[in-house]
Amino acid sequence: MIAEIVRGNLLNQPVEVIVNAWNRNYIPWWLLLPSGVAGAIKRRAGLQPFREVAKFGLLPLGQAVLTSAGKLNYRGIIHVAGINLLWRASEFSIRTSVKNAMQIINDQNFSSVAFPIIGSGSGGFKQAKALEIMLDELNNISSEAKIVVVEFSKK
Repeated sequence: MIAEIVRGNLLNQPVEVIVNAWNRNYIPWWLLLPSGVAGAIKRRAGLQPFREVAKFGLLPLGQAVLTSAGKLNYRGIIHVAGINLLWRASEFSIRTSVKNAMQIINDQNFSSVAFPIIGSGSGGFKQAKALEIMLDELNNISSEAKIVVVEFSKK
């Protein structure tokens, strides 16, 4: 599958669902001051998606779960456990997060999804390498969905 790479804001993409790189729920959402993608989602979507993801409990590294989109105009948000207990991403966490998010996309028959570059923010992974891993994993997955990977840009 070929993913389209764009520069911009994840929350401005014309897709059905977006992916949020999340912290495995080991720190409750109400104690966090999320930054990056999660922070942007919290500011624009409100608290509802985070209340919903909390109900899943501790997420195994790489697991993906689907919640509502809160106040955002999407059909849902897929939260992936992309960082470990030390707030670090790894090749395993990035690959597994992509694989499990795409499983939800396919199971729910979503027609399009936008991913951030998983692990490259607070996960501390080099952005170029994280993108390479994501694209490699996406190439191993069969899907009819349009895939967009968003490289963050304030413009």
